[in-house]
Amino acid sequence: MLDPLGALTEAFTSFLFGKVETTRLPVRTSTGQAQAVYLPTAAPGLGDSGVIIGREVYSGKGYIYDPFQLYGQQLPAPHWLVLGESGNGKSALEKTYVLRQLRFRDRQVVVLDAQGEDGVGEWNLIAEELGITPIRLDPTAALNGGIRLNPLDPSITATGQLALLRTIIEVAMGRGLDERSGFALKVAHAYVTDTITHRQPVLTDIVEQLRHPEAESAEAMNVDIDDVRAWGLDVALVLDRLVDGDLRGMFDGPTTAGIDLDAPLIVFDLSHIDRNSIAMPILMAIVGVWLEHTWIRPDRKKRIFLVEEAWHIINSPFVAQLFQRLLKFGRRLGLSFVAVVHHLSDVVDGAAAREAAAILKMASTRTIYAQKADEARATGRVLGLPRWAVEIIPTLTPGIAVWDVNGNVQVVKHLITEAERPLVFTDRAMTEASAMSEASAMPTDEARAIQEAADAEAEARAEAMAMERQWRDESSETVA
Repeated sequence: MLDPLGALTEAFTSFLFGKVETTRLPVRTSTGQAQAVYLPTAAPGLGDSGVIIGREVYSGKGYIYDPFQLYGQQLPAPHWLVLGESGNGKSALEKTYVLRQLRFRDRQVVVLDAQGEDGVGEWNLIAEELGITPIRLDPTAALNGGIRLNPLDPSITATGQLALLRTIIEVAMGRGLDERSGFALKVAHAYVTDTITHRQPVLTDIVEQLRHPEAESAEAMNVDIDDVRAWGLDVALVLDRLVDGDLRGMFDGPTTAGIDLDAPLIVFDLSHIDRNSIAMPILMAIVGVWLEHTWIRPDRKKRIFLVEEAWHIINSPFVAQLFQRLLKFGRRLGLSFVAVVHHLSDVVDGAAAREAAAILKMASTRTIYAQKADEARATGRVLGLPRWAVEIIPTLTPGIAVWDVNGNVQVVKHLITEAERPLVFTDRAMTEASAMSEASAMPTDEARAIQEAADAEAEARAEAMAMERQWRDESSETVA
């Protein structure tokens, strides 16, 4: 603090000459030294072990992410949520991430491919490149010997079968089963599983038993058999849709033999199913539970379960409850669940808001591509993003996203190799806005190679012309 005389002197000087400020001479330095001066240019990375995603925009550092490597250190759970509007790079990110994960020997991936074009799913190119045949669930093809998944497959526990049957019915009805209908279903399922032992029980057996319940089943609860039949009528009508309705053929028979659950990549092609119909969440539920009991095993493999159009799961309270249980396997058996959604409002404002919140809470990694300003603000509130991240989301260009890995928030540019490019840019992606710049705005390796070849050719021509001129000059001097 200045003494009174010093304060008076400074005040008088400021009055006469204005405020005197310290001036600093300019300093010349190198960029290497400047990095030491301006340290806080980017958040710390996630380590150097895992899958390369691209580079961090502000620092230019390589961005490496792997939920299995980070689990227990920086991640409380290995699950991942990917958000963003079409044409901004979600599809390219998913596919390159899977291709790079499969380079590790202890990785295995299941994809529920709900999008497609020209009669095949958009993961068909990648499956063909890896020599894998997608499991195409198609009601028309199923009638002619196509793929079947049996909800009553013996590999699924009796408890799992009953839970799956309840979910199918509740999704189709749009409400929970009442006690009487639930009792009728439980009785029919118990009778079928106890009496049919020479083959796989199928849905037709359940429907038949609901229509014609056994007398002893009614006697056990001291009710009239006609009451049991009436209680199970609505359940029988719903299940009949899978047996003799628009979904017939896919689930009303024994599970197709030869489905390779040991392949590094398993693709369920759901592109032949109407994405806006009730069939899609039913399919998601059946596939999810079937995988839970047949695919996930304690064999030290790291498994990735990627779901396109995941709002069919998160937006249905009954299907979401099944997947909540499945997600808990992430910690015990090494499962990473990847949900791909266009808008967060598709799930948080739906009928399954509570279940959606629980699933979102399990997703410790969130990747957000470009969204409109109002959608970005809503996303930021739900996910707890910092203000600066919310403000830049509407300005992001294709291929750039905000990554939030358990509070470590960075802006990342996804990069694609030339070997991956033909596999991730499908025909459908080419029809979307800005698809060609989906991964990166920088020139492609191919373009650079062409330019370098052209430059080399021009340089060679210039050298040849110079040598020719020199030869002619020397020849002229000799003649002279």
